[in-house]
Amino acid sequence: MDRAYQRTRILTNHLIPNSPAQTVCLTSNECLSYSPPELSEKYAFDVGEMRRLMDGHDVEERDRLFGLIIQSKLFNPRVRGGKVFVSPDYNQSMEQQREMTWKRIEYLSERGVFRGWMTGKGEDVEMKRFACFEVLGLFDHSISIKLGVHFFLWGGAIQFFGTKHHHDKWLRDTENYLIKGCFAMTELGHGSNVRGIETVTTYDSNTGEFIINTPCESAQKYWIGGAAKHATHTIVFSQLNINGTNEGVHALIAQIRDADGNVCPNIRIADCGHKIGLNGVDNGRIWFDNVRVPRENLLNSVADVSPDGKYLSSIKDPDQRFAAFLSPLTAGRVNIAVNAVYQSKVGLAIAIRYALTRRAFSLKANEPEVLLLDYPSHQRRLLPLLAKIYAMSFAANYLKMLYVKRTPQSNKTIHVVSSSFKATITWSNMQILQECREACGGQGLKTENRVGHLKAEHDVQSTFEGDNNILMQQVSKALFAEYVAAQKRNKVFKGLGLEHMNKPCPVIPSQLTSTTLRCSQFQMDALCLRERELLNRFVADVSQCLARGESKEHSFNTNYQLAEDLGKAFSDQAIFQTFVEAEATLAAGSLKDVLGMVRSLYALTCLEDVTYLRYGYLSVDNAAAVRGEITKLCSELRPHALALVSSFGIPDAFLSPIAFNWVDANSWSSVQH
Repeated sequence: MDRAYQRTRILTNHLIPNSPAQTVCLTSNECLSYSPPELSEKYAFDVGEMRRLMDGHDVEERDRLFGLIIQSKLFNPRVRGGKVFVSPDYNQSMEQQREMTWKRIEYLSERGVFRGWMTGKGEDVEMKRFACFEVLGLFDHSISIKLGVHFFLWGGAIQFFGTKHHHDKWLRDTENYLIKGCFAMTELGHGSNVRGIETVTTYDSNTGEFIINTPCESAQKYWIGGAAKHATHTIVFSQLNINGTNEGVHALIAQIRDADGNVCPNIRIADCGHKIGLNGVDNGRIWFDNVRVPRENLLNSVADVSPDGKYLSSIKDPDQRFAAFLSPLTAGRVNIAVNAVYQSKVGLAIAIRYALTRRAFSLKANEPEVLLLDYPSHQRRLLPLLAKIYAMSFAANYLKMLYVKRTPQSNKTIHVVSSSFKATITWSNMQILQECREACGGQGLKTENRVGHLKAEHDVQSTFEGDNNILMQQVSKALFAEYVAAQKRNKVFKGLGLEHMNKPCPVIPSQLTSTTLRCSQFQMDALCLRERELLNRFVADVSQCLARGESKEHSFNTNYQLAEDLGKAFSDQAIFQTFVEAEATLAAGSLKDVLGMVRSLYALTCLEDVTYLRYGYLSVDNAAAVRGEITKLCSELRPHALALVSSFGIPDAFLSPIAFNWVDANSWSSVQH
């Protein structure tokens, strides 16, 4: 009431001026000054050890690449508030941004950063490549996408779909950038539905050539990264028509520019134009007017055409053959998911550091204003997101290892997990960046402070390499198929993390105490319960539709909302499992204690999901207990906030002025400079 009365008095004095005799003399307040949070915030654990746990691998290689970027003028270094920051100049035109992206790639290539990326073998090479992508993505999304198209999509297609003569001819030149590749799958009329693409390829047995044709405007290749300006070659996905029979989607290599950058005959290329982000990537459109390519340009590890025009494939099932042609997209999804984690780290590091130095309002007269992060509401906004990104860091590390250790038997698991994690992590990235932008107030709008602009740059992640909503439906369909197969075999569940279905159904206590809520076994049980019950419900509802004679496709579409809930439940449980496994590697001590609190905050944030009330897994009272415990955990983690973001290992130069001395960065002297 005292506070309300004081505010009322202030407003009254504004609206009804006092008489001169009552006027109070104004005195100047002491000016605000910046105080580094390191002076008041103590580290209770070893941030270097936490960073090694989170990054998971190649810490030294990451730091070497950070150094290469910081020391070069090509990466737009600028001094603000006495510190050097690097980030692209987004005030440049689209053409200038593209040119700078290419110059940076040349700089990195000359310094051997890409050595072994296409010709090297083994898990270490692949993990090092992931680490480099993560660092480069922290600087600029355009450079990571430009490299991803060239190495993961173009190069990956040759590695996966090609055979030895393709590898010998193309991979080393790809690694050395003697050729510049792109990946022509998406069309104006077909994006997620790759099976429906309209580009057509036929075979001329008289000349031993394939003929690629764009039969209509909706068949033009669209959004092809690198096509508008730099790419010399592309992987073309098209319907392969042999002797009047459509054999489905296949991939061929076609040259689209000569060594001098001139567009090849019978090929037309147009620019996709300016975008809301990623303007350093030259997305283009391609039309093929009866373009002839040699027979050996068919990537033939899955299927081939003999010199006399006979179609040959050891995979007789068209569905399995089509699935084999989508394998390069798995690498892309892994890369996108991991990249999104690191963008969220940038946003959170900036917003939390700012909240540890920016003050607003005094609780009592003549007292200092309060730090933003000392407000429970601000803690509630940012710290659950911090816990989420810790969980997703461990999930990303698990996904990378799953991918590099891939076998033919694990392909289905990799597809399901990468689809699930890609959707969940990129959606979370958008949520986190938006909250961080708002938590920084007006400063979050400035491009130089990165957070707001990162949101625009990464918005595309929700739809490229698979629309997130469709990916989540694929996850639910895969779980449905696994469930039905287990029932038919009358065997236990094995695979896709469904082994918990073989155990008795967990029971949530009628009254949840703080001790129970913070117990990792309870948290796992609650997440498994939701997945289990939603899968049972989804199978039952789809089966009812099938029993009424509806098609499988219609049955799935009818139950799309349940499918979305199930996909999220699968993802949350799988991500939590990776957190528990990472925590289990630590010896007892302060690091494990703090990480345990972070794990509990992540788990309880998952339990706040509306499905727990919608389907009755939590009572209203228990949902309130979860909410109250989250508030307590936020308060307990507040003293560790700086240490937790410092453990990201992101150099100061990759953050922004408001993460440090934002007073000096905005001073008049900085304007004059």
